[in-house]
Amino acid sequence: MIVTLIVAAEISWWLVLGLGLGARYLLRWRRTSTVLLIGLPVVDLALYALTVLNLRGGAEASWMHALAASYVGFSVGYGPSLVAWADRHFLHRFAGGPKPLPAPEYGPERTAHEWRIARRTVVSAAITLSLIGLLVPLSGGSAHFGTFAQWYWKLGIAAVVNLVVAGCYSIWPKEAPAGVTVVDGRPVERPAPEKAPLP
Repeated sequence: MIVTLIVAAEISWWLVLGLGLGARYLLRWRRTSTVLLIGLPVVDLALYALTVLNLRGGAEASWMHALAASYVGFSVGYGPSLVAWADRHFLHRFAGGPKPLPAPEYGPERTAHEWRIARRTVVSAAITLSLIGLLVPLSGGSAHFGTFAQWYWKLGIAAVVNLVVAGCYSIWPKEAPAGVTVVDGRPVERPAPEKAPLP
């Protein structure tokens, strides 16, 4: 059952996101779009609540229950940036908006980008670990901390790795290769030289 709930929540999340962006740019219903996009975390919270009920109903605790809890952490940590990314691409594809810029590659802009990723990862990991820990008392005795031990380690390692990577970029910023023009951390393509007319 928990697998079915996770799949249903995943599909629902992307469906609500698509409906929200469609309402904003195709139908021009900005208020409806805002309500739908604000409702995205509700999908993950509903999954968490159903996960607790599943455990209290006698289901054997497994890593799948921890995965269900991680959706809330991901939604809080990465949800806003993911929605913003989808919004930029939807605007460009369906509403004539500017082409989305790629992530910066060089200089202080790249360093700031890595720290943003690290912050999102730490927030996601902290919330996920808290919610996984809450599954133990909320489960009515069917879950124990040892059941989710691997998740504590994996999420902790993921957060530390992202912090180390961001720290390395702070100490050793990535510089652009010689001859490459960079604007806001992104390489600028130079126009190809015009060919001389044939005599």
